[in-house]
Amino acid sequence: MAKCPYNRMKKQKTQNKKQQKGFTVIEMMVAVALFAVVMLVSAGALISLTTANRKAQALQSVMNNLNVTLDSMVRSMRAGSTFHCGPGGSLSLPQDCSNGNTYFAFESHGGSSLTTTDQHVYSFVPPTGSANGYIQRSEDGGATWVRITAPEISITDMQFYVVGTTRGDTVQPKAVIEVRGVAGGLNTKLTSTFHIQATAVQRILDL
Repeated sequence: MAKCPYNRMKKQKTQNKKQQKGFTVIEMMVAVALFAVVMLVSAGALISLTTANRKAQALQSVMNNLNVTLDSMVRSMRAGSTFHCGPGGSLSLPQDCSNGNTYFAFESHGGSSLTTTDQHVYSFVPPTGSANGYIQRSEDGGATWVRITAPEISITDMQFYVVGTTRGDTVQPKAVIEVRGVAGGLNTKLTSTFHIQATAVQRILDL
């Protein structure tokens, strides 16, 4: 008995529908997989950018602290007198150091040159092991000290160059500060090296 052409066509349509349905599911699976991969890559990139931005902001904050510290040092030195470079000799007497030193003292604004324990002093403490180097300040001639740079900064070298402290030499006392270091500290992944110079010229006429 011959098969009905109608039944044959109906069966073929049913098979085509099944094939089309299976192909659509595969397409969806591939599309979902690609979408998931794209989302994972995008999320990873976004997290990396966010982390880098936070670290950059923290690094900028550290550098701002250093700039404020140096600016404060320069302003107080300009208003002072009796520049004394180096730990040797009496701090109440002026002293040059054209070759540089890590120790600088001066008579603060309003201080008395007759008192030997009221000088303001800045000195450099070098890094040791895992400890960062830093700048410290004393307001009592070196009897007590206070750290003035952030813990996130490691000062690797600091020098004061002082000239013109001899009275009557027609040269106004001047101190040049040279600071080298690492922002972010020596034991962190994100760091930035720096080399900064600042100059302080005594405002009081050296007659």
